[in-house]
Amino acid sequence: MKKTMIAAAAAMLMAPVAAADVSVGIDQSDAAWLGFMNVFELDGTTFVFGSPWGPADLNSSFDDGAGTMTMSPNTIGDPDPFWYQGGGAPGSPGNKIMEANLYQEVTDTFAGQTVTFSGNVLSNSFTDAHQATVFIRDFAADYSSSVDMLADVDASGAFSISLDTLGDAGRHVQWGIRVKGVNVWVTDTAPFGNVVFSTVPAPGAAALLGLGGLIAGRRRRA
Repeated sequence: MKKTMIAAAAAMLMAPVAAADVSVGIDQSDAAWLGFMNVFELDGTTFVFGSPWGPADLNSSFDDGAGTMTMSPNTIGDPDPFWYQGGGAPGSPGNKIMEANLYQEVTDTFAGQTVTFSGNVLSNSFTDAHQATVFIRDFAADYSSSVDMLADVDASGAFSISLDTLGDAGRHVQWGIRVKGVNVWVTDTAPFGNVVFSTVPAPGAAALLGLGGLIAGRRRRA
C-alpha cells in the first residue's frame, strides 16, 4: 500500500494521540538505526541480493550538532563491472539499482497498535535517478511477509504516515527511510542530490552517541 506524501501543517503533528497509538520519529543518534541493502539489476525489479549493511554504508550520515540526517546516492568503491558499467572510475555509470533501507525495529512492542511515523524533510534535491521514501513495515515473525505503509518524499516539509499493526506474537515493526536508485561513483554524487531530514534527541541518546561506530554492521558482498 503506497500513497504520495503531501506536506502537512505542523499543527497536525501536534494533534493528541490516542492511548493505544504509538508515535515515532527520526531519532538523533545513529546508534539506534539499522541498515539493509537490496540490490537489483538496472530494470529496478530483477532482484540480485539483499543483506544487512551498516548505516554509514548506506551513505546516511547524522549530524547531531545540526540535528540533521542526510541520505545520498549509494556509492561502492569496488570497480568491478558487476557494479559499474565498464568498470568503476569517475564518470562510470552505475550497473545496479540500490535500495538502501535505514530503519529502527521493535519486536512485539507495538503489536496491535496504530503506529504513526512523523518528521520533517528539510530539503530533497534528488534527481529522477533516485527516490526517497518513508515507510512503516509490519513483518511476520519469520519475515516472510509484511503489511506496509510507504510515502514518497516529493518535497520539503512535514510528513506523517500511520499503520495499524497486527496483534500476532513475534511480529517485527520497522519505520524508516528508503533511498532507491542507481549506484554512483564516489566522486560523482553531487549532481544526483540528496535528502535531508531533521532529527530529534532520543531517550538516552547521550549514552548511545558513543556507540554508533561500534555497532554499525559491515557491508556484505554478493
